[in-house]
Formats: sequence, structure tokens, C-alpha cells
Amino acid sequence: MAVLTSYARVYVDSLDAALPTFEALTAARPGLRFPYRDVELASIGGYLLVAGAPEALAPFRNVQATTIVDGLDDVLAIVEREGGEILDGPNEVPTGRNLTVRHPGGAVIEYVEFDTAKVQAQAAH
Repeated sequence: MAVLTSYARVYVDSLDAALPTFEALTAARPGLRFPYRDVELASIGGYLLVAGAPEALAPFRNVQATTIVDGLDDVLAIVEREGGEILDGPNEVPTGRNLTVRHPGGAVIEYVEFDTAKVQAQAAH
């Protein structure tokens, strides 16, 4: 298993309001932008912006980062071996499959295994 990249999560009220500042800070355009459940997400630079109303964001706020991996099943095996706790998933998501884990020590991380076709479809938006 390899970690491909990690995103710091930033919780915002509105992507439309937040993105211009992040575009200026990163000199980049959003790589992905898509709805999921009652929130909207956008990746830009090293950030994953998660936007929504306070009640929609509440279930996500404990997640500290999103990590893209090449094998979600390998993450499951490591988490089980090391004594982590599966909080959610594995789930089918707009970009592939995800899993949210509480690691020993308390860190809460979302892991995502991209499905190339799904990612390309989201990037086209």
C-alpha cells in the first residue's frame, strides 16, 4: 500500500466564497469539486475544502485529514492489526471508495482509494 497524497481539511460555509482566496494562495484551480451527502467538496493545492451548513458539517468535523491511497483493503488490514477503529465505511463515494478511521492515539483520518473513471468524471465538472 502506498499513500499517494494527503489533504488538510478546511471546513467552510460556502465553496464559492472560499475558493477565490485558496486559488490565490495556491496559484491553482480546484482539481475536484463535487457534492457528497449534504456537503460540497473541492480539492485545491494541499487542501480539501468541505462546505455546508453547520448541521451538515457536524458529522465530518472530527476528521482531521483525507489521505489518498492505492489500496483501501490494505488500510483495513493495517487498522485491524494496529488496533484502530473503523468509524465509517468502506463506502462507495463520488471519487471511488472511502473509509474513516480513528487511529490508536486518537487521530481521525479519511482514506480514499480513487476510481480513475469516477475521478475523471468529477474533474470534468
